[in-house]
Amino acid sequence: MRTEKKKINQAVMLTIFALGMLLMSYAAVPLYKLFCQVTGYGGTPQISETNKYNSISQSISVRFDSSIEKNSIISFKPEKRTMKVQIGENNLAFFKTVNKSDKKISTMSVFNVTPLQAGKYFNKIECFCFEEQIISPMQEVSMPVSFFIDPAIKDDKFINDLKEITLSYTMYVR
Repeated sequence: MRTEKKKINQAVMLTIFALGMLLMSYAAVPLYKLFCQVTGYGGTPQISETNKYNSISQSISVRFDSSIEKNSIISFKPEKRTMKVQIGENNLAFFKTVNKSDKKISTMSVFNVTPLQAGKYFNKIECFCFEEQIISPMQEVSMPVSFFIDPAIKDDKFINDLKEITLSYTMYVR
């Protein structure tokens, strides 16, 4: 009788453990995304509603990069490849997308900042990323990215002399 109760307890514990692991696997992606947004880990830019900083006299070059799937039905590229920006100042860049097909499509973009350490200082105020974009056949769309570089980047001893930051987007057709 006692061994049977032990087996039942063991089965219950293993079931609870398995369910806990399953729940953790579903929670891992949103938790990791939240962690990256809060810390800037992995080149994830910060997301800000407004720029509360004053610009400083130093500038930095921001390079814009774009990529799409091979043989894609869209064209996706930055309108300007580079911008010289004042640190702490609001900036606006545009990416152009063209739907080259005869069908309405849905797209989604993801982004990254390099060098990775600069992600926590690169703040996006407005962005088309992680939002579904519906593009009509043969339509050309200009999508804005509003951003600023946090002046605290000059206090980071590892990247305080950084000359260029790259903001890279990848657009997927869904």
